[in-house]
Amino acid sequence: MKSLECVPNISEGRDPQTVAACAAAIEAAGAHVVDQTSDPVHNRSVFTVVGSYEALRDAAVELAAVTVERIDLRTHRGVHPRIGALDVLPFIPLRDATMEDAVRLARETAAAIWQRLRVPSFLYGEAASTPLRRNLAKVREGEFEGLDARFELPDWRPDFGEIPKHSSAGAIAVGARDVLIAFNVELAKGDLALAKRIAKQLRERDGGLRTLKALGLPLADDLVQISMNVTNYRATPLYRIVETIREMARQAGAQVVRSELIGCLPYAAVEESARYYLEASNPGERP
Repeated sequence: MKSLECVPNISEGRDPQTVAACAAAIEAAGAHVVDQTSDPVHNRSVFTVVGSYEALRDAAVELAAVTVERIDLRTHRGVHPRIGALDVLPFIPLRDATMEDAVRLARETAAAIWQRLRVPSFLYGEAASTPLRRNLAKVREGEFEGLDARFELPDWRPDFGEIPKHSSAGAIAVGARDVLIAFNVELAKGDLALAKRIAKQLRERDGGLRTLKALGLPLADDLVQISMNVTNYRATPLYRIVETIREMARQAGAQVVRSELIGCLPYAAVEESARYYLEASNPGERP
């Protein structure tokens, strides 16, 4: 049996009953939640889900149904960009599954969600219908509030569904991709401009570290966050990201206070960073 992973992001991080209802819907459809993270400032929750092709498809549709029923983006507020109640729905091949399987699953799921719930979808990543839609950040430009204007553009009509957007649930970015690491670093300084500047210097599309996507977000009056997706941890290991941010922050009179992992990550990524810090703390023991 082919196994795949799905990492749905929902636009709710403050109501534990809604988050629990989403997890229950996933499990009831035959898939398994192996990790769950909620954040009230982002007002967002992320699930890591594994299962068979059919179980993940059914679970995603049932999850979408709960978000349509319980999340209203017209009143939603949070620091993380979003276009939908079920905002992001990526599928990742595991074991003997292929990227082609993940792409097919993304398309089938987007079609099923539209048919049952009338929520339109954009396809991104390896499932993208055009190069313009490969980048998730590009798909989310304008957020929920800008969807009506975006749908009027020929290049941004949904891949599945008809105009207009769902009035309360918006649209969904449904994709296929390889494993990535969602990783955040927080700075003890309430300087959003600094966080955005560091994020811009870090991310690949602005000439920074390879395979890295980054945003600068506010968390509190004295706390900002560099929120990142590491799409290839071998090309850009976590320790290099942390130490680069640490130095950039030091030069601006700020300091790193903690880092945060959202979801799961490959063991090799942990091993590589652990080796670096162990060698850094015991330089005389390096081979």
